Amino acid sequence: PTHHTTFIFHHVVRIHCENLRGIIAASLAGLAHLRHAYVSISSTIIAHSKDLHAVYIMNGHKIAVQCMEDGDCAKATLNFKEASNMYEEAINFQTKLKAQPPLHPPRMMEPRIKLGVCLCELARYQEAEKILTRCLDEARYDNSDVALDEELYVRALTALAALYQAQSKYDAARRLFERAVPIARNIQESRSSLWLAENIAGYAETLRKSGDLPQAERHHREALEIRTRAVEEKSCTELELAVSYTQLGCTLADMQQHKEAYEQHHRALTLRYRYLDFSHGLVSESLNYCAESLCALGRGREGIPLALHAVEIRKSLFGISHPAYAHALGVLASCYHAVGRHFDACDCLEMCLKICEVAFQKNHANMIPNLMNYGNILRSTGDLVKARNVYQRAITIHELNFKERQQARRLEKCKAEVGDLTDKIEVMESSLLSKISCSTKSSMTDSFVDGTIPKLLTAADIESKGTPVIVFTDIGRDVDDEMALVILSALKRKQLLNPIAVITTLSPQRDRAHLARGSLDTMGMADTPVGIGGRGGLADGVELEVYEADHSRSSPSIYDSGMELACQALESVPPKSVQVLCLASLSDTALLIKEHEELFTAKVKEVVVMGGVMPLESGDTLKPDTAYNNNCDLPSANFVYQKCQELGVPTVTLSRWAAYGCPIRPQLLDELAKTKHMVADNIRRKSKHSIDQLWNKVILPSDDPRREKLPSRCDVKWFYKTFCGTEEIPEELSASIWTQVEKLNMYDPLAVLICDSSYRSLHFSSKVKTVNGVPHVVVGTSESDTGIRDHLLLYKEYSHLFVEALQISLHEPEMPLGSEKAPDMLVEETTKIMNTRSRAA
Repeated sequence: PTHHTTFIFHHVVRIHCENLRGIIAASLAGLAHLRHAYVSISSTIIAHSKDLHAVYIMNGHKIAVQCMEDGDCAKATLNFKEASNMYEEAINFQTKLKAQPPLHPPRMMEPRIKLGVCLCELARYQEAEKILTRCLDEARYDNSDVALDEELYVRALTALAALYQAQSKYDAARRLFERAVPIARNIQESRSSLWLAENIAGYAETLRKSGDLPQAERHHREALEIRTRAVEEKSCTELELAVSYTQLGCTLADMQQHKEAYEQHHRALTLRYRYLDFSHGLVSESLNYCAESLCALGRGREGIPLALHAVEIRKSLFGISHPAYAHALGVLASCYHAVGRHFDACDCLEMCLKICEVAFQKNHANMIPNLMNYGNILRSTGDLVKARNVYQRAITIHELNFKERQQARRLEKCKAEVGDLTDKIEVMESSLLSKISCSTKSSMTDSFVDGTIPKLLTAADIESKGTPVIVFTDIGRDVDDEMALVILSALKRKQLLNPIAVITTLSPQRDRAHLARGSLDTMGMADTPVGIGGRGGLADGVELEVYEADHSRSSPSIYDSGMELACQALESVPPKSVQVLCLASLSDTALLIKEHEELFTAKVKEVVVMGGVMPLESGDTLKPDTAYNNNCDLPSANFVYQKCQELGVPTVTLSRWAAYGCPIRPQLLDELAKTKHMVADNIRRKSKHSIDQLWNKVILPSDDPRREKLPSRCDVKWFYKTFCGTEEIPEELSASIWTQVEKLNMYDPLAVLICDSSYRSLHFSSKVKTVNGVPHVVVGTSESDTGIRDHLLLYKEYSHLFVEALQISLHEPEMPLGSEKAPDMLVEETTKIMNTRSRAA
């Protein structure tokens, strides 16, 4: 360190001086000569000492500047804690240098203003106010440089104004901005136009939050014009426009202009996808506001995937006690409420309010929108007394924070809700229809089913929404069940298939239901009900793995009885209209037929099975083979095929040969992950895990119980041929096989595609066995007859469906940063796959 060097240098000088004095005392004869030499040496030493001290001062300033630059970088990524640390370091260096005459006048105030801004973002309001108030006092009285004073004065004013705004002190904030903005306009010519836009927008935000919406809109549009000119002049990137789009969108939303608000927020999201990493806090901000606008437009189902991703990003960036995370939970609650999942909404909003109660000062104005939302949701659950109390608290906080006529519309709504709830409570109490007193969620669940009840469908609904489908899945064992749900979401958006129930089977089936619920929500199917099925043929006490996922979530909307859900779904559709899609063992389907044969026969038009059958010529009827799903519960598989043929219910069986006929390369999973969708990211990670798990079972002896239900034919030779494109087996078998994998088989996504008649006729050929006059279709009867018409066309088709489904669920007009599209990749990779397949064959 430079101060150590300076100390040593002075110590050397002192020793030299003492030596010189000794020489002088001993050499009287040469006194004049020695005096001259001493003066010369001393002058040189002093000159070098001053130079070294100057270097020390200069290095100190450089370190302070570097700390501020590092703080700016951290702040740009919304890492306010790290930014605060760096600004404090800069202040510490400047404090040490303050007593020394600097080479250039340091801007002592700059890091302190920035520190105050960061502390405000961290909700450390008292510390921020102390620092910013001091900065404002210093800026007001420092007369060393007029232009410097004016800029610092404006920055101190606006920083303190933003702090007051965050504390709901809108009048104080407005007064400070009204002093700052005219000064900013006057000195605009000597400063960046973006700096002026930032000050005008800051003022507009205070106007918005204080309820002066027309003035807020006018100023935000002015700031947008300034930023647009700056982009045209190439003085900044177009990312700068996202700030104005977001602020204007929020203002328009407050003015109930939700369509234009969504357009502004989506413009901001598009730019942030283009320039920022998906995990950036500003991306989460745009996801959040887009979700909020979609919810206000009655499109809450579309908003849920955006809100879920915003929650995960903010949880990672800020932690679970930050107001930003709370805001994301509040938006997610609104979206759940919009699709009728009121108890899910309650859970989210209660977490949100709990965070806000700690993060904000008592009776903070930011509590009001969350309380209003909570009251509305409680009303939907039937808890009217609690809803009224919540609205009354919102009124109290409003009166403490706003003057008369400020945010008047919001106050009027709260009072109207209190009045209406009071009337309803009195009617219910007087008629003894319900006893409402501190009711809890558990007391309501017996009489209220949370919003995912299968809706009655007419023939017209089927025409407009697609074929109703009931899905049985063992999701969580391998990724193709979840990929099947991705394809299902794509076909639902195309109005070809309409999933009316998803039932999870195979113990632990409840954990699988949580994964299914989360996956459906993130893919825009939050209104598709999920139920918990049976054990899938496993003995009591036996459970098979369910892979982990950030989006897996428990939910009050999940049916404890999958069988009850299946019956409700069947009752909701016209006769002979529903498809039953079996992507797992046939245990639950068998139970459905046994217990509700008449209902099943009346409503089911077709049963689609991912499995396999014995050769068609082996008997008069179809019989299941040893495919994995059949093998999980072979008696149930035999029962389902037998009863469907007896009852005249057509079946469609997609065999493993069809999946072998159109495999994918692992690189496709990389392409899907570039969408940044949490499901795609999880699929890519879990694919490797699943393949390694399968490999570690394959290498076990055929009678080893650790193979679980894996058929004996699935040995090492089979694995290498199926996944590695070769029949040559190395002498030493590795514990991890992923690096040798050249292709993956997607069974369940193909089973979903085959449910739609147009995809079935275009991409699949089949063999038919007619039993009792009813056709039973089999796709893929052997290695040479896979049932795939054109593997290149099919692969390209469902690859695009995957990408499209993931992008649309995140409202991506383009892939996020680092996700460059490779449109030719699909065809090229398909060609490689099929060449590999030819070699394997």
